[in-house]
Formats: sequence, C-alpha cells, structure tokens
Amino acid sequence: MPEEATTEFWRGIKPIENYSKPGSLPEVHIPNAADLSDERYFAPLSDTAFSRPLWINVQQNMWADVLMAKEAGLVNRHYHPQEVFAWTISGKWAYLEYDWTATAGSFVYETPGGSHTLVAYESDEPMRVHFVVKGPLIWLDENGESIGHFDVFDYIQVCKEHYEKVGLGAHLIDELTR
Repeated sequence: MPEEATTEFWRGIKPIENYSKPGSLPEVHIPNAADLSDERYFAPLSDTAFSRPLWINVQQNMWADVLMAKEAGLVNRHYHPQEVFAWTISGKWAYLEYDWTATAGSFVYETPGGSHTLVAYESDEPMRVHFVVKGPLIWLDENGESIGHFDVFDYIQVCKEHYEKVGLGAHLIDELTR
C-alpha cells in the first residue's frame, strides 16, 4: 500500500484487487534514483561518465538510466539508429554537433539517425541526465565511421561486473530487467 491519504479528494478509493495479470513482472521503484550519496550504483561508461541503471528491457534493446559526470566529461562519439529521450536533472551538457546546451530541466528528444559527441561541462553541480535509450549505440571514430557498438547486452555486462566489483551484487541488475 502507498502512503495513506489524509486530505486528498481521492482518499477512500480502493485499489484494483487484481491489478497484475498472471505472469507479469512487478514495477521497478527506485527512491532517490539520481542521489549521489552512494556512487557504487553508477557503473563507468568511460573514464568520466557513469550510469545508474533504472530499468532494462532485453526484448526491445532498451534501458533507462541516470548518466552522471562529476566534472568535465565525455561519452564517446556515437550514432543512434533509434530514438533517445533525455531529461536533465542537474549540471550542464551538450552534443558538440548541435547548437544547444542542456541545463537542469532541459528535455531532449534525439531522432533516429543522429550522431554526436556527448560532453559534460564543469558546473556547480554534477551533470545528471535521465536517459531512455532505444537500440544500440554505434561507436564512431573521428570521421564518423563505425568502430563498434554498445547494446543492452553490453550494458548489462558492464553494470553486472561493476556491481559485483563494488559489493552490490549482479543480482541487482537482474532485478531491473523486464
């Protein structure tokens, strides 16, 4: 049960009795998902950028995370064959190829077919961005040519290895997989 209603107009409404279909998985609820008080939850994606997994969908090659850089940061050049959604929680970031800079409260929709170099700026607060990534990232060289990929399976492996290494346990990543 959620917190008891006190003055809300909907207090007294009963929850749906059979709210979950047989075989369905439970929701994922992560309080304070962008909190930096325990940085072990942030797996390294590069030397300067870290990801806290929030939800992983193997069947659709998707994940949701909080990307974090505590200082100037970089995520390698990459191409997205599918769309990506981003909401900036704090800090400042941009893609070198575009004419905008995202700050707290900024929303970015990345269309399929976009290539870019994600950079985090020095800021009073760490860069923290909630991303929903659909499909793989195709790593690019300085000429925009494909040199590799990073998909949901690579993401799971990076996160599981990190969670084991820092004592959280790889099972926590399995609990986020739907």
